[in-house]
Amino acid sequence: MKAYRAARAGLSGRLFGALALAAGLGLAGCSDIDNTLFGSGDEADNPQASAAPGTLPSSSPAAQSASSAGMAGTMPDQGGAPSAGTTAAMITPISIEPGTDTGTAVSKTIATLRAQVSGLEEHLGQSAQRLAALHDQGVQASTAYYEAKAHITARLQVGTTRGNPELVAEWNSAQSSLDQLSVNINALSTLGSDIATDSSTAHYALDQITATFNVSGAVDEDHRQLSVLEDETNQTIVLIDRLLRTVSDDVQRQTAYAGNERANLTTLAGAIKNGELYGSDLAAPMMASPGSLASGYGGAPLVVIRFDRANVDYQQILYSALNQALQTRPTASFSVVAVSPTRGTVAAVQLAQTAAKRHAQDVMRAITDMGVPASRLGVASSTDPSATSSEVRVFVR
Repeated sequence: MKAYRAARAGLSGRLFGALALAAGLGLAGCSDIDNTLFGSGDEADNPQASAAPGTLPSSSPAAQSASSAGMAGTMPDQGGAPSAGTTAAMITPISIEPGTDTGTAVSKTIATLRAQVSGLEEHLGQSAQRLAALHDQGVQASTAYYEAKAHITARLQVGTTRGNPELVAEWNSAQSSLDQLSVNINALSTLGSDIATDSSTAHYALDQITATFNVSGAVDEDHRQLSVLEDETNQTIVLIDRLLRTVSDDVQRQTAYAGNERANLTTLAGAIKNGELYGSDLAAPMMASPGSLASGYGGAPLVVIRFDRANVDYQQILYSALNQALQTRPTASFSVVAVSPTRGTVAAVQLAQTAAKRHAQDVMRAITDMGVPASRLGVASSTDPSATSSEVRVFVR
């Protein structure tokens, strides 16, 4: 029994340590989000882009601890479980019976153990209060985020200018709210580690109480007090484990949520840059539609973009095609092929190939702005005697 309890307590500590590490790793690496979205892609066409007031600044230090995962456009699913605030309100530390000194050595041991359990009860109450406060802060950050996001979406829905500084300011406000949520997640991880330590201490105290029953020199009152203290310690363990489970679930849920919304902001930044609303992030998990992707597209390209004039507006058509493909096959990858014509002189053909490759890189950048991970993209080049201008063809693979 002692070995089981020790193993169980150690597992609780290791579990939450792993969760805290996962949260820290999962929330890292977003400091370059603005550079990725508003980077060198447009500077060649607009030399003043880097100095424009509508350019998004680099992420704050808090954002560097934010997650980058998939995405979802809704509030985190509670999964039918009570919220952290509700659970914290339900956890009320029990009262520890004071007991009396019988004058035996065992009675002094009982007093020491009772003080230890009383300290655990005090920590339990403080942890429940910390969890309730963090829950309220998380709700406030999420509410502020969704308000800013709703303002941006509403403006983009009716149409606006490219890189509208007002929307950039709203975007920064939404990012700051997610930064605060990331800080909240780190605080939850710290709280979970503290509760896991209390869980280990409580299991150790229970083992000590059980062992004290076998110590000689006790009177009947000592054993009665030990029995009461044993029951109180078992109740304390139940409450600590319940609180630990709640914090663990909250960390996992909020980490996934913050990561999803980071990706959502990435797509929204691309939409602000182009002044039009695309839709949800294409990295979002989707339900597969009936039918096979191969039967819908076969070996034909998913979309063909012809650069036969300046400033070809292809983003919305490209987004719709990618969205349709990912609805049918959520795990699909894509090949971006630069196609150049073969007509004309050798110099003309080489210039056409260079232009086609540059356009392919632009299309690749647009696809990643829409949320498709770069790991699911490939680029190639080809020629086509029937082509009359540079083209970029996107294939599903």
